[in-house]
Amino acid sequence: MRRAVLFLLLIAVPAVAPSIAQWRSDVGRRVAIVGDLATARDVVVVVPGSDVDVDRFDRTVGRMATNLYEQAHRDDLAVIAWLGYRTPQGLGVDAMTGSLARQGAAELADFVRALHTTARIHVFGHSYGSVVVSLAAHELDVQDIVFTGSPGVRAGSAAELGTPAKVWALRSTGDWMRFVPNVRLFDLGHGTDPASDGFGATVLRFEGGKHDTYYEPGTATLNALVRIASGEEL
Repeated sequence: MRRAVLFLLLIAVPAVAPSIAQWRSDVGRRVAIVGDLATARDVVVVVPGSDVDVDRFDRTVGRMATNLYEQAHRDDLAVIAWLGYRTPQGLGVDAMTGSLARQGAAELADFVRALHTTARIHVFGHSYGSVVVSLAAHELDVQDIVFTGSPGVRAGSAAELGTPAKVWALRSTGDWMRFVPNVRLFDLGHGTDPASDGFGATVLRFEGGKHDTYYEPGTATLNALVRIASGEEL
């Protein structure tokens, strides 16, 4: 299985080099690609949630991207682990408000635009990363937007996201995020759960699992993510 993991100095992919170049001196951000972006028919951008930083990159979003790529068994797939914003640390005010998500959304939209690929692009947001993705959605020219373990997406419906992309939401019964109140008061809270009835997303529900197991090898959730990345109907 051919596999390439490129960190920060992504000189082999000039189409995204401007974005990467800006990150060379920024110790708080990192991007990695698993697979061959130049020949990919499908590209997935994985956006992580809270408690991810450069030191924890490999064992969090880096591992998520690798697991997705390896379970797909496709040489024409590329998966990008994208840590392009400062994530909330713990369950404090940053995790409950939208400030960091708004900053991340602007960076994510710029990054996706800079890809300049003819491949189908799919953006997957996990946990607080789903807030980032939702706020960027109206600027993303992508095939699919996928939320896993979302605390809410600051929109009352899929239509309010302002995207022509297909919107998906995955929820495991063992995910503690289901207990988070889906309310919003000014900037506190993230509002409607995209996995709720009436939101308008295509919802996939799974028995068991935990908040951090959506990308675990061999799971039904990871298999569903692979199929979405392949353009399959579920």
